[in-house]
Amino acid sequence: MLDDEQYYQAAASKDARFDGVFFTAVTSTGIYCRPSCPAITPKRVNMRFYRTAAAAQEAGFRACKRCRPDASPGSPEWNIRADVVGRAMRLIADGVIDRDGVAGLASRLGYEQRQVRRLITSELGAGPLAIARAQRAQTARTLIETTGLPLSDIAFAAGFTSIRQFNATIQEVFAARPSELRAKGRGTGETAAGPIALRLPYRAPIDLSRMLGFLATRAIPGVEAGDDTEYRRTLLLPHGTGLMAVTEGGPGWLSCTLRLTDLRDLAAAVQRCRRLFDLDADTAPIAAALGDDPVLGPLVTKSPGRRVPGHVDGDELAVRAVLGQQVSVAAARRLGARLTEAYGIPLAEPDGELTHCFPTAAALAAADPAALPMPRSRSAALTGLAAAIDSGEVALDGGADRERVSAALLALPGIGPWTVGYIRMRALADPDSFLPTDVGVLAALRELGATAPAAELAEAWRPWRSYAVQHLLAYLEGK
Repeated sequence: MLDDEQYYQAAASKDARFDGVFFTAVTSTGIYCRPSCPAITPKRVNMRFYRTAAAAQEAGFRACKRCRPDASPGSPEWNIRADVVGRAMRLIADGVIDRDGVAGLASRLGYEQRQVRRLITSELGAGPLAIARAQRAQTARTLIETTGLPLSDIAFAAGFTSIRQFNATIQEVFAARPSELRAKGRGTGETAAGPIALRLPYRAPIDLSRMLGFLATRAIPGVEAGDDTEYRRTLLLPHGTGLMAVTEGGPGWLSCTLRLTDLRDLAAAVQRCRRLFDLDADTAPIAAALGDDPVLGPLVTKSPGRRVPGHVDGDELAVRAVLGQQVSVAAARRLGARLTEAYGIPLAEPDGELTHCFPTAAALAAADPAALPMPRSRSAALTGLAAAIDSGEVALDGGADRERVSAALLALPGIGPWTVGYIRMRALADPDSFLPTDVGVLAALRELGATAPAAELAEAWRPWRSYAVQHLLAYLEGK
C-alpha cells in the first residue's frame, strides 16, 4: 500500500505498472484516469487518489475518454491477498453479486452481509454493490463497442435490472449516452449474439509463447486445442457454455475472442481468461525478488515476464491434478479425454475439435469408480474429491480460503501434499505454493547444480514460490 505522495510520484512519471493498482482523479475537470494517462499531469492540489474505479465514481468523477481507466489491468493485490477483502474482490470480479447479490457474496465468504460491506467500504472507499456496478458498466461498454446487439439486450446481459439504470450509469461513468459509445465503437453490425472480440490488458513483460506452449502440451482433446501461438478451449459458465480463443495482440494486450450461449456470462468469462493467463500479475517485483538468487537468478534474467498458468475452472483443475498423479503429461491427457467423452457436456454447436465441456463434479461424483479408466485407488480418490466439491465441502472458486481448502483436501483419501500444492498454485492462484517433491522441479534443480534440499532452497523464494516453480519447469522444458 502506498501513500498519496507515492501515488502522485507514480502518476507524474506515467508508470504503467500502476494502472489498475490505483486511479487518479482531478477535481478541476471531474474525471479520473489511470496513472499512465498521457495527459499533462495536473497540479498536486487538484489530484485525488482512489484504490478502485468504483470509489472514484462514487466520489462523482467520470472516466477519462483518452486513457480509458475502466480498461486497465486488474490490481495484482487481489491475486496475492488471502484475507476477506481479497477473496471478496475475486468473487465480485467473477460476477457473484450480479448472480447472487451481496447475500450470496457474504455466504461464500462465511461472514454476515454487514461485515462484508463494512470491511470492503472501509478499505476501498466503495461498497460491494458500487464495485459490481463499475464492473457492469465496463461489461456494457465492451458489448456496446464490439457487437451490434440491441442496447436493451446489452443492458440486461451486463447485469442491469432496468433500461433506465443502464442509461443513467453509462451516462454517469462515461459522460456519454450508450448510442454515442456505439457510434465510436467497432461493432459488427449484427443483431444477434456472435463472436465478441476483446483486448485483455496486462503489465509487460509476458512470456506468452511459453504460457501457450504449457497449455497446449496439457490440452485435453475435445476440451482444448492450441500451439505456441494460440490457445482455444470450451468454457462451462454460470449461465451456459462458451468458447474462447486467445492469441498475441499488441503491446500490453492479448487478443481474445469469446462465443457465449448467454451474454450474462461475459464478465465471468473475461475474468477467468485473465486468471488463466495470470494477466493481473506485476512481474517486476517478482523478478526483482527472485533475480538475485544464485539458482534462479539467471533464469529470471532470461525471462522476467514468467507467469503462473492458472485455470478457468477450479473444479476441473482439481480433477486434472488427480489424473496427473504419478503419470506422464501425455497419459493424463488421455485419461482426461476418456473422461470427457464419457461424462462431459456436449456442445450444442461444436467448433472443430472442441466438442465438449469438461465433466462437472456432480457427474464424476455419480460415476462408478470401477468403470473409470484408472487404478482403483485413484478412481476412488477422484470420485471422493468430486463428491466433496459437489457437496460444497471443498470450494475452489476465487473466494476460497486457501488454508481451509488445503486442510479439507488433505483429509480426503488419495489427496496428498503434491496434489494440494498444485491445486493451490493453479486453481486458487496462490503465488507462494511450492512443490518440493515434483519430479520436474527436482530434475531442474539437479541440472542447475543445486545441492541443498528443494524445500530448504525455496524458503529464500517466498512469497513467490509458485513463480519459482514455473521458472524451474520452463528451464527443464528448454523454454
